[in-house]
Amino acid sequence: MADMKKYLVAGEWRAGSESFEVKSPYDGEVVATVSSPTEGDVEDAVQAAADCFDEARKLPVHARAEALAQISKSLIERADEVAEVIAREGGKPLKWAKVEAARAASTFRWAAEETRREGGSMMRLDTEASLGSRLGLIRRFPLGPMLAIAPFNFPVNLVAHKMAPALAVGAPVVIKPATKTPLGALLLGEMFDETALPPGMCSVLPVGGSQAGEMATDDRFAKISFTGSSEVGWKLRAAAPKKAVTLELGGNAGVIVHDDADLARAAQRVAFGGYYQAGQSCIAVQRVLVHESVAAEFTDALVVEVEKLKTGDPMDPETDVGPVIDHDSLERISAWVDEAVQAGAEILTGGKREDPFYTPTVLTQTKDDMKVRCEEIFGPVVTLGTYSDFGQAIAEVNNSNYGLQAGVFTRDLDRIMLAYRDIEVGGLIVNDVSSFRADQMPYGGTKESGTGREGLRWAMNEMTEEKVLVLSEVPL
Repeated sequence: MADMKKYLVAGEWRAGSESFEVKSPYDGEVVATVSSPTEGDVEDAVQAAADCFDEARKLPVHARAEALAQISKSLIERADEVAEVIAREGGKPLKWAKVEAARAASTFRWAAEETRREGGSMMRLDTEASLGSRLGLIRRFPLGPMLAIAPFNFPVNLVAHKMAPALAVGAPVVIKPATKTPLGALLLGEMFDETALPPGMCSVLPVGGSQAGEMATDDRFAKISFTGSSEVGWKLRAAAPKKAVTLELGGNAGVIVHDDADLARAAQRVAFGGYYQAGQSCIAVQRVLVHESVAAEFTDALVVEVEKLKTGDPMDPETDVGPVIDHDSLERISAWVDEAVQAGAEILTGGKREDPFYTPTVLTQTKDDMKVRCEEIFGPVVTLGTYSDFGQAIAEVNNSNYGLQAGVFTRDLDRIMLAYRDIEVGGLIVNDVSSFRADQMPYGGTKESGTGREGLRWAMNEMTEEKVLVLSEVPL
């Protein structure tokens, strides 16, 4: 019998009259039954956030930092439980679920540390004789209550990336997790509930997408942070033109492997970056470009590495690649690969649908207009191409509607700096794949990949605004 899960409304755990089942993508087993919030619950949560804002924004630094550190400690103490929830509800292999649980603890720890580091700044304003003897004090203040909409693929750490900086700056947050994977967010709600922060500072509402869309237009929210599909994200921004909005959207990341690269390492890292999340990550490797002089050697090495990956039960500690999230995703991935093959692409390995899995796949001989290359496949599929000129490779990486992150394998500093200058992405990873992310670094994209940046300090900046205090006639 699956557990019945309540949702958090400003310190109160509630259950509505309706519910939905969270099922394992691996075997369809019901992991939990989750109560669905009512319209009244949504109203109560939003109003509580609005009512709480004045108190929250005045909280001393130590109160916010200590609460964040407490949540980080809880995540460490309950790491095995958190990892199991991640694996069961989303199908993420347990080895990677453990990594996500540890990263979430780190995210809250970083938020606590950044909270204590925030000190504002001062500037002298006696720079012109006409200005007199004045001093400026500059601090950042929270914009107001925040709506956080999180995706299924990192059901704990991507919630943490919205929740932690909001609590850090004193902004109440209402969290809308993905209904396919709400359990991780509810766990974080439990940990928040154990802190001494005002109850109205956090609610967790596993509502559907349409309700989230309605919430996004509510004037009581000053800020929206959304991670998900480009189609939905840009619609949310258009529907809330006066709000501050951070959008972390899709990608079809490119990786360049030059002829001076460590090919064995590059192959190992591409085999990781393209498949560790069953490709269901916006910075998963999707397009690999290899210098023609080393293409044959790299291709052989990559196929060997990909064929080493174990696909199977996410609860098996040895599993590398789990199932994709649902049947519709499996259908789409399979259709795109079949369509590419019919148009001339060649399968080097994989290319098979084995419900609920899609086997790790490497495709070559793909064309620019094939969906497996020009759109975000969000599945365990990597395309492989060649180039002769490094500038040509940069141009090909840029030949995309997306611009989140990219990777470059080379030992040449000039090529590294050229790629850094010219590749149109929010982050370039050198001698590693696009899939690398340290939780404290600025993270976000260009073009259709979104707007704004996450990463603790950067997210905190986006949830606040500067206010200047001018002290006049002061002795300087």
